[in-house]
Amino acid sequence: MNLRTPLPGVKSALRFGLFGFSRTRARIGRSAHPRRRSEDAVTPRKPTGSITLTDVARVAGVSVATASKALNNRDQVRAETRQRVLDAAASLSFTPNPFAKALNSSRTGTIGMLTSDLDNRFVLPVLLGAEDAFGAGSTSVLLCDARGDSIREQHHIKNLLAKRVDGIVILGRTTNSRPSITSTIPVPVVYAYAPSEDPADSSFTPDNAQAGVLAAGHLLDRGRRRIALINGEPSYAAARDRAAGVQQALTAAGLTLVGGDVLYGQWSESWGRQCAEELVNAHPDLDAIICASDQIARGALDHLRESGRRVPRDVAVVGFDNWDLLVEAARPPLSSIDMQLETLGRAAAEELSHAIRGGATPGVRRMPVRLVPRESSA
Repeated sequence: MNLRTPLPGVKSALRFGLFGFSRTRARIGRSAHPRRRSEDAVTPRKPTGSITLTDVARVAGVSVATASKALNNRDQVRAETRQRVLDAAASLSFTPNPFAKALNSSRTGTIGMLTSDLDNRFVLPVLLGAEDAFGAGSTSVLLCDARGDSIREQHHIKNLLAKRVDGIVILGRTTNSRPSITSTIPVPVVYAYAPSEDPADSSFTPDNAQAGVLAAGHLLDRGRRRIALINGEPSYAAARDRAAGVQQALTAAGLTLVGGDVLYGQWSESWGRQCAEELVNAHPDLDAIICASDQIARGALDHLRESGRRVPRDVAVVGFDNWDLLVEAARPPLSSIDMQLETLGRAAAEELSHAIRGGATPGVRRMPVRLVPRESSA
């Protein structure tokens, strides 16, 4: 991402370029001085010998107009031609001139992304997916972190609008719905991960109910019939939706949860360990545990191993989120539901591009998830 002027309060910036994703720190506070209006209105003189669009077109063997359309991801260009132009631009280290683009269009080619928690591990894959959609250096992205503070969020929105962004992606920290800000903003807005409370807005969130169905269905297909569910905090929509999906699948199979109830608690290994101990003691015939997060599952696996229960022979275990750091290091490796957050980020970015062109689609899109089977449920 190319920040002509550092945005006050921005924690970090993402560079979306031909060679993928990198993070750069943006200056904060006193050192961030806006450019004068007169400077913004004048296209800087190109240094002698700099790479131009004409050079890219020549190397790619296309016209200047075709090269421009390819770099701006226009639909009129065939995929192979676009790739040839992108390869030529990469080989020449060509960077489109944002000033010239702004003069040729009412759009600035700049998108704002506003997150509630940049340190949240669910945020990065969504941003990587957005990189794929915004693509090949043709769009600059300004990233702001509100840190869960609504006042800070409003401050960032004002600054993004001052930068003349073409649209904004609002990225939540959980899948709980959040208040809409669309009516107060003059540019298109798309909500990712945390859907908007307004059904007229465009939102993308993982299908956690489908995730629950997949987890339970996987165990049922392997002959498990005495299944328990260790869940996280009930205040989280993800916890409630995952439980609903599990119970839907069990009901369809004529079964109920071991113990009769969902075990709501914390998103922690200690909670998983505690519940696994209680379940094994109270229900010796237990043959499967669904854990609503990989952290919970790790705790459950630890207790099962320490108590002499063999996984998966005696008790199969499935988690959620497919967190690499946990699932591969688990003993045995943990089957888990992948929420496909990169796909979600890509879809949200593509929707924002459509909205900027006047083609917004209202409603909440619940994005598909997938099961990644490993040894814990084999």
